Amino acid sequence: MSYLMAGQLSEIERLRLQSRVWEPVGERLLTSLGAGSGQRVLEVGCGVMGWLGCLSRWVGERGVVIGTDIANNLLDAARLFCAESRLPNVTLLQDDFFATQLEEAGFDLVHLRFQLCPIGRVPEQMALASRLLKPGGRLILEDPDAGSWHENPVSAAAQRLRELIVEAFIRGGGDFSSGRRLPEYLRSVGIEPQMRVECLALEAGHPYLQLPVQFATSLKPRLLQLVDETELSGLMEQAASDLASPHRWGTTFTLVQAWGQK
Repeated sequence: MSYLMAGQLSEIERLRLQSRVWEPVGERLLTSLGAGSGQRVLEVGCGVMGWLGCLSRWVGERGVVIGTDIANNLLDAARLFCAESRLPNVTLLQDDFFATQLEEAGFDLVHLRFQLCPIGRVPEQMALASRLLKPGGRLILEDPDAGSWHENPVSAAAQRLRELIVEAFIRGGGDFSSGRRLPEYLRSVGIEPQMRVECLALEAGHPYLQLPVQFATSLKPRLLQLVDETELSGLMEQAASDLASPHRWGTTFTLVQAWGQK
């Protein structure tokens, strides 16, 4: 299995920003689940940061957090984050989820964020995640719904980049709006879902407004299968300028959170 964008230095920067933007949302969900002290939890595809910080705090000193990723460069960035943040209860492992060596029924909680949307292979991923859970353990899924992702006023260049990004995900076997189907995915493995959604307002100048350009940078080889380099470069340059306008604000994609007990 290969990660859609793992080879790009720009992807490490995008993932750091993504994790910081969405971390408070993860904290709120974990708080709603009650105390996690002493639990053994897994984050699949942790990337450079993911939920490692909030899971570490949630399980406490007696708990264990396992973070996995297939990409060594992302794990190196995650190791640096854990060292700087002093997270001694976090262990990072290189692991291909589709050929995982992790212990069956070994976790009280399994978290998959933005794992289904770029990769697809949903039945396999759901079966694997369920298999790793202890009886009574919780599975948490987080994936986007692109419907709310735009800026005001709309940038034609940014809008075109979003269309290309969504198409690139589809061609790679994924679905950028897979968040819409998370409840049915949980029910497919016998888990009755609970749900929350979050959409964030981004004030003018917020770095996350530049997400269409950030994605286009990381996905450039894929996007060049859809448009030529001259058109793509022009779109990226115009979108970056438009999204830096002091008069343009925006909203994120909607983050769908769905979870339940095995």
